[in-house]
Amino acid sequence: MIFENSACKLEIGKKGEFSFSPGFHIYVGSALGSGGLKRVQRHINLSRKRDRNPKWHVDHLHLSPAFRLVSAVYAFTSERFECALASRIGGDSVYGFGCTDCTCSSHLFYRIKNPLSEITEAFEALGLSALVLEL
Repeated sequence: MIFENSACKLEIGKKGEFSFSPGFHIYVGSALGSGGLKRVQRHINLSRKRDRNPKWHVDHLHLSPAFRLVSAVYAFTSERFECALASRIGGDSVYGFGCTDCTCSSHLFYRIKNPLSEITEAFEALGLSALVLEL
């Protein structure tokens, strides 16, 4: 998911307060199995309605008025590519964000400009056909 945001500070559950620079943040997650598209739709709905309590780190971004979901990029696969994709994207990241169930240092990355083409290229480099929902 790609978010555009203004400068802000957010409390992210037990992780505490994080400072976010203005620009774009890329969140890398997984949504395997038959519920995969429902998970993507849940994220889109949460960003639009902002009507639920946060369940995951990324939910705090959806719920913040400083963040706007601009794109959801996904691929159909039965394999876990979440960590490989996070590694491939890399760069400036928010340490410990969205990666409590793996050994990655982060699943949230920062860019000054919209990284959509970079993200689709990262998918393709892993042999995944990227599908894009621009919101």
